[in-house]
Amino acid sequence: MDFTQVILVDEKDAAVGVCEKMEAHKKGLLHRAFSVFIFNTKGKMLLQQRALNKYHSGGLWTNACCSHPASGEATILAATRRLQEELGFIVYIKKAFDFIYQADFDNGLIEHEYDHVYIGQYDGDINFNKEEVMAICYKSISEISNELQTASHNYTAWFHIAFPKIEEWWKQRHNDKEFNFTTK
Repeated sequence: MDFTQVILVDEKDAAVGVCEKMEAHKKGLLHRAFSVFIFNTKGKMLLQQRALNKYHSGGLWTNACCSHPASGEATILAATRRLQEELGFIVYIKKAFDFIYQADFDNGLIEHEYDHVYIGQYDGDINFNKEEVMAICYKSISEISNELQTASHNYTAWFHIAFPKIEEWWKQRHNDKEFNFTTK
């Protein structure tokens, strides 16, 4: 699989071609992406601080992982693969929702993504890839919500957009037996 290309899509996520990843980000072309949100059994969300060498948003906090599927790769399989590559574990994830967003960065790159959001639960060891991730932590929904108001500059652009949707999802489903979430 060619991981240097992204899948270009229309507003309904129908594939319309492929493009080299950096070119898509320079031109702001709409492409398929995914974001994975992981919670532990105490109901806290796993956050990662992106490595400083990332092509954008280095040093900022965000969800467990995010990336792009390769052409011909199922999005959920790409999300599972990337979770293992970045954080060193595999866990069952399920689709929660999707959204389109666009964000311009200081380095001239533009994220314009059709983002598929997956959610899972994990309490085991995390052996993160230091080329991808600087640090990890677990925080409650309320802690994150407060930080997005008081220190918003510490979080990625897409996290600001996805988090309110996750927060709403959490309020509606945190007692879902499939994930065995608790409110402790």
